[in-house]
Amino acid sequence: MKESDLKSGGKLKGANADNRTQPLSNPIANKNQVHIAPRKTANRLYGGYNHSHGFYGSQNTVDPLELFVDFCSSAKSKETINDVFLSLHNIAVNRLGFSFTALGLVNNQSKYINIRLIDRIGNVFSSRILFSDNQNPLIKAFEEQSVKKMENINFLNMSYLNNSPCVITPLVTQGECVGVFITGYNSMNNQNNDILSVLTDYLTLFVINKDLLERVNKNLNMDSLTGLQNHRGFQETLSNKLIEAERENHPLSVIIFDINNIAQINREYGHAKGDEIIKLVANKIKENIRAVDIAGRYGGDEIAIILPDFDNSEASYIAEYMNYTISCCLVDDVGPVKVSIGLATYPTCTKEQEKLLIMAEQAMFLSKSKGYKNGMSMLVNAQNIDFWSTTSLDSFAAVVAKRHSQWGINFEEELVNRFHADSINSNSHMVEVVTSLAGAIDAKDTYTKGHSTSVSRYAEALARALNLPENEVERIKLGALLHDVGKIGIPESVLGKQGKLTDEEWEIMKQHPSIGVTKVLKPIESLADLIPLVEHHHEHWDGSGYPHGLKGEQIPLGARIISIADCFHALISDRPYRKGLGMDKAIEIMRVGAGIQWDKALVRKFLILAPSLCTKV
Repeated sequence: MKESDLKSGGKLKGANADNRTQPLSNPIANKNQVHIAPRKTANRLYGGYNHSHGFYGSQNTVDPLELFVDFCSSAKSKETINDVFLSLHNIAVNRLGFSFTALGLVNNQSKYINIRLIDRIGNVFSSRILFSDNQNPLIKAFEEQSVKKMENINFLNMSYLNNSPCVITPLVTQGECVGVFITGYNSMNNQNNDILSVLTDYLTLFVINKDLLERVNKNLNMDSLTGLQNHRGFQETLSNKLIEAERENHPLSVIIFDINNIAQINREYGHAKGDEIIKLVANKIKENIRAVDIAGRYGGDEIAIILPDFDNSEASYIAEYMNYTISCCLVDDVGPVKVSIGLATYPTCTKEQEKLLIMAEQAMFLSKSKGYKNGMSMLVNAQNIDFWSTTSLDSFAAVVAKRHSQWGINFEEELVNRFHADSINSNSHMVEVVTSLAGAIDAKDTYTKGHSTSVSRYAEALARALNLPENEVERIKLGALLHDVGKIGIPESVLGKQGKLTDEEWEIMKQHPSIGVTKVLKPIESLADLIPLVEHHHEHWDGSGYPHGLKGEQIPLGARIISIADCFHALISDRPYRKGLGMDKAIEIMRVGAGIQWDKALVRKFLILAPSLCTKV
């Protein structure tokens, strides 16, 4: 039944056309509805059924076994209690001659019974009877677990069918009553009454089984400490809510709260104190979210909220309010509770579920790094993050490192994807972004950390010493920053190997210039002029290099410059297989290789600059 229909008191469509259902805990009616006004259209059924209409006392012979088989076959294919009820209703009115049926299921939490009634021609009505109405025959039947025969159904608070006699049958199994089943009384055919009684027993079993299944599923997706959804349940719910948001073109926000210093609290005061704080934060969040919002324990000390229909500004307000509410909580021995908060919104941040969570977590990590400096709780919004700043990249690396251990998400791949998606609006922005990308890729190996930045500095100095035009100097500077970006496609077992590479491993390593061109540079039109520099920086003057075996001046000038800068920094830096060489030894090797591996004139020029450039001896 549509909510608009419930509010307006209108009637539903025919029962056979209405298979939509409510949640299992409340399958009969929306928990906010109280009473459905009767159908006002005049027809011969209005005012109740009576014997003259011929619906009672059907003399048609029925085969009980056939009915049982038909009902069981139909019921086992149904997924909801509502659908099973509809199957039983169709048998009751169409084959057993009853005038209407109604199913009432208990809401133990709110202490009432929800009633869904369907008449012979398919009109659907709903009502709610409170447990406190202990004089109501329906409540008596439920509490006493006894059948009640009534001359009318006035007790349902429905004006339609008020003069119709009925039977209230409690749905009881193993001493537990889970609801009631009501039928228009068929006094002239006891066999049909008996048949229906057996069928309602089957319905009772189905209700019990569905309730047990719901409890099991709920426990599977529930965190035992906080009573919130666990990580698995939260992910499944978010997936469904994002589908709804896309279908309805509505926003959706995710907020992640991380409880500060929980590890220290566990060490100093014990895990019981840490659990107390986690439960406190969870309860505060539950108390202050809407019924449609979903909270879940996202990690050990992380609690996340899904806010359907909330855009970024609305979600920010909620996050700030939650922050204030939580910060007002004082815990013995610990003091005020402090949290770090990250926020991301669909679709403004991203349309992909995993990236939405990554961005919310990145914002949360940034909040933690900033909050620790001043001892405060704070909110960071993913929409306001400068992704390529050092702090942001560090937080992003922390998030993706965790994701990599869980689901195999690759940090470098994510960086390149973000690089392709970013809008470069100036040359200075390009330099900043390229520097951050190269630095982040270098950081995967402690031996090469800062390598690309140093190579870029050396190459820029040599290009200026050659009096190249400024735009060419900038091109070489960028090309040097990205010269090793293709190493994103090289396994870490090869990159970080302590000893000499095998022939097979060396062939893998030699692919990195081509990988850098294909995966990083080609998708960005504005970087097309950097392709020759990255692709050929491992070509040798004598033609013995890779990937294409170019020789002499066939090798682009910028690539020759980068090659010298790259090799010199590699010589003076620590490597997995050796310590960095001293200045004199590095210069000697460069001189020996001049005219063989490198352009002799460029090496001569560079070695003049090298002592002033080198920061490590």
